[in-house]
This record gives sequence, C-alpha cells and structure tokens, in this order.
Amino acid sequence: MSRPGDPFAAPDEPTRRREARQRSVELLYEAEMKSCELADVLAEQVSDLDPFALELATGVDAQREALTGRLGGLLNEGWTPQRLGVCDRLILLQGLLELERGAAPAAVVINEAVELAHRLGATDRSGALVNGVLAAAVDGR
Repeated sequence: MSRPGDPFAAPDEPTRRREARQRSVELLYEAEMKSCELADVLAEQVSDLDPFALELATGVDAQREALTGRLGGLLNEGWTPQRLGVCDRLILLQGLLELERGAAPAAVVINEAVELAHRLGATDRSGALVNGVLAAAVDGR
C-alpha cells in the first residue's frame, strides 16, 4: 500500500489515464511530424507503453479518415481539420474516438481533452475550441 505523497507510488487510475491520453497524442504527433506510420513510432519505443495510450493511439490511427470526416462536419463553415493546429486536431480526433466508444462519460472525455489542449494546444484558445467541438459532437450537431 502506498503512502500519501509517496513519489514512488503508482499513480491513481484517473492520473494514469490522463497521462496515457497525453502519451497517445504525443505518439500520434511524432508520427505526423516524421511523416511515418504510427507502427514505426511504436516500434522505436524503448519502454512499454501504457495499454490505454496504445489503445487510443492505434484507434485514432485506424479510424483517422472517418474521425477526420466527422470532425470536419463539426467545424464552423470555412474551417477544415487540416487548418487546425496539429495538436488541436489530434486531441479532437482522440476525443471523438473516446466519445464514440462510450467507455467514459462524455463530461470526463471533454474535460480531459480540454486539459490536454491547455497543455499541448496551438494557442491559448485551444481549450475553448476543443470544448466547443466536442460538446457539439455530444449534442449531435
């Protein structure tokens, strides 16, 4: 049993999942920046990946075309997924994947995506963008 404040204790489940979500976006970003397949990036990893991070990254990669199409339908007129910052787009694709899978409540998925956007997003408005687009997805717009 770990003690409170123990720096060597395993992270609790919400923290582990938050870190896995971020790692997934980092893996997808690396593949995009290197213009290579996600499988190549995964093969280069020197340590084991969190299973949830791997599940999210491979899920987004496998369904990228469908998720990108869905994202395009949620954006305001004149905007395309390609016009978004890379991290913003990847966070949104991952959020849409999680919403479709329904393994976590929509509010949790949106909150986690917004937090990622605050940390990794292209601008200081990335969190608002992610919140609005994913909320629209939940509302069925």
